[in-house]
Amino acid sequence: MTSSVPAERIARVTDLPPNPDGAFVLYWMERSQRTADNPSLVQAVLRAHDLGRPLMVVVHINPSEPGMNLRHLDYQLRGLQDVHTNLAAMGIRFVLTVGDPVVQLKPLMRAAAWVVVDRVYLRHQKSDQSAVLPHAAGTCERIEGDVVVPTHHVTGKREYAARTLRPKVMREMDRFLEPVRMPPYQAGWAELPDDARALALDAAAEVLRPQTVDDGAWSLPNVPAGEHAASHGLDVFLADRFAAYDAHRNQPQTDDVSHLSKPLRYGHISPVTAVRRARMADVGEASLTSFIEELVVRRELAVNFVEFSPDDYDRYTTLPEWARKTLDEHRDDERTPRYDFATLEAAETHDPYWNAAMDEMRYSGYMHNYMRMYWGKKILEWSDSPEEAFTTALTLNDRWFLDGRDPNSYTGVAWCFGLHDRAWTERAVFGKIRYMNAAGLKRKADPDAYVAKVEQLKRQSHAAR
Repeated sequence: MTSSVPAERIARVTDLPPNPDGAFVLYWMERSQRTADNPSLVQAVLRAHDLGRPLMVVVHINPSEPGMNLRHLDYQLRGLQDVHTNLAAMGIRFVLTVGDPVVQLKPLMRAAAWVVVDRVYLRHQKSDQSAVLPHAAGTCERIEGDVVVPTHHVTGKREYAARTLRPKVMREMDRFLEPVRMPPYQAGWAELPDDARALALDAAAEVLRPQTVDDGAWSLPNVPAGEHAASHGLDVFLADRFAAYDAHRNQPQTDDVSHLSKPLRYGHISPVTAVRRARMADVGEASLTSFIEELVVRRELAVNFVEFSPDDYDRYTTLPEWARKTLDEHRDDERTPRYDFATLEAAETHDPYWNAAMDEMRYSGYMHNYMRMYWGKKILEWSDSPEEAFTTALTLNDRWFLDGRDPNSYTGVAWCFGLHDRAWTERAVFGKIRYMNAAGLKRKADPDAYVAKVEQLKRQSHAAR
């Protein structure tokens, strides 16, 4: 266990010296909303000790950020309860701000001696940091703590596929798995500047809900949120389901998956933690290899894609040229049936397997990864144009998935349209894009049992609501 954050995770944002008049060290917690195994928090505590200043941790919520709705808001606020409780136990002040990020965070930036922020990947997150951080009166540094191997340390370009990224990540992975020790915090309680405004966490839901878009995606209070729930969920998975992971990860009728995508989305758990604990489980090499492939290689391929496609990771133009070309050549092919957005969102197609996948997403905020592929392919098949299909899939993804609005989700949608894939046998509508159908589901899995599983999930969800 080391006592410092690896240098490869740290990037200096400003060249300013520490603000001599700064009253505290400020950590703007954005991507890593947890206290355990959080390199940004460790770095902030170390800076507080070095400077002899107390530490303040701020989380900012903008209810008008792209895709924010009541489902995402509720999950995030419930997750922050653990952060608040754990920081209070350490003697560290937690502050919640809401609204325009510049207006709300500028007073804190000006009053801080040193600022630590998480590395973020999405366009609006980077825009917020670019607008806020110039107001820092002292040194500012950015820490990358939600991938195993720091993104720019692995490669300096957008990778073509998993096969090109895999050897680069695996070569570096082990040395970034060493835990970073959290030093004891003894720097005192930070006082809020007079011109800053904060919102009590227990009042946040009442204040924020009227300001947040209600697009019909109801909240899911029965879905556990926060770092305690994430850690417990990982323990249960490793003890009860991990041994079957390799055999069953593409069997949607089972539940032998980790369910980590939701807590990873908000940083409730570190992927480094998950890999270390998975390596300690006695389940055999096959499941461990498959788990690392999904959690590290595929997930960090998604981060690479978003990081090196900043202008269009969520747009049709991001697809590789060969994919757009073949889809364009088949845009006039007959599409029967065709479904509009409302029919798809209501899960009212003729296909019971697709409807079950859509309902799993609506009622749990999650969809089994194998069904996500089928779900996206059918939207392409049933839409008037490939561009419309891409927009529909992305909109549904961001609205209903608790792990939506995330590099993994954007990559998953684009994969259905050819990203990180190769050309396959040409056919109507799809061109050379990989094709999936119900017959294939039946050959490889048990989709009827999956439908039954989702029906039970819907009944449980209705009872909880």
